[in-house]
Amino acid sequence: MTPASALPFIKMHGLGNDFVVLDARGRTTPLDTAAVRLLGDRRRGIGFDQLITIEKSDRADAFMRIHNADGGEVESCGNAARCIASLLMQETGRDAVTIDTLGGWLQARHGARGMVTVDMGEPRFGWRDIPLARELDTVTMDYAFAGYAQPGAVNVGNPHVVFFVADAEAVPLAEIGPQIEHDPLFPQRINAEFAQVIDRTRIRMRVWERGAGITRACGTGACATLVAAARRGLADRRAEIVLDGGTLTIEWAADNHIYMTGPATEAFRGEIPPSFWTQSTAA
Repeated sequence: MTPASALPFIKMHGLGNDFVVLDARGRTTPLDTAAVRLLGDRRRGIGFDQLITIEKSDRADAFMRIHNADGGEVESCGNAARCIASLLMQETGRDAVTIDTLGGWLQARHGARGMVTVDMGEPRFGWRDIPLARELDTVTMDYAFAGYAQPGAVNVGNPHVVFFVADAEAVPLAEIGPQIEHDPLFPQRINAEFAQVIDRTRIRMRVWERGAGITRACGTGACATLVAAARRGLADRRAEIVLDGGTLTIEWAADNHIYMTGPATEAFRGEIPPSFWTQSTAA
């Protein structure tokens, strides 16, 4: 269905991990795979790593629906959660909000110095929870790819595999990232992180995101990296995760919940004209 009028959007980012945000609480938003891909095209559309749709929720302030740039729908996105929380807090005038997602129910609040803190819930470690195609120890997996071996695996609302390396900058991420994502070991595909432990409170990490490719930041990936490092005794349960786009503070607290703190930035606002949807149908 083609909207009769222009569709407002907000362009936001969390440390350069960028989103187009649509508010569908008061109107129908046509989002087939072709439309999502065209919107995400950085030459023909607006461009984004993820498309976020805000919808009504019976159990939270809003439901956050997430599509990757390839058109696929995914369960969770930490950087987007901070951005949507920031919008909802501005809208309601409150200091804390709740967000429902396919990956679980999230709580968010204003943090120090204008940051946003999101309770990302409890990590899961069972091989079926990741999920993996066969039973493996997810602390130190019996798995190797292109010389990178023994990663950890964590589900933080979506699946992650974390490789610990001596030099994160030297990893040929564009080459091996898509191959790991589509490895048969990961039946729902996987987000792949390559982490260099600088010290017990600071980790450098680069990420290949499932369905999006190399991104400048990944909030759930930062959470997974901290948890995987702490499980191996490589880091404390609170650390700074240094991403291409900046730094997130991650804490795996005593209550077993992961708390992610970082910025949420609005870049600009605009409108998608009705003619766009005709173009997407023809694409």
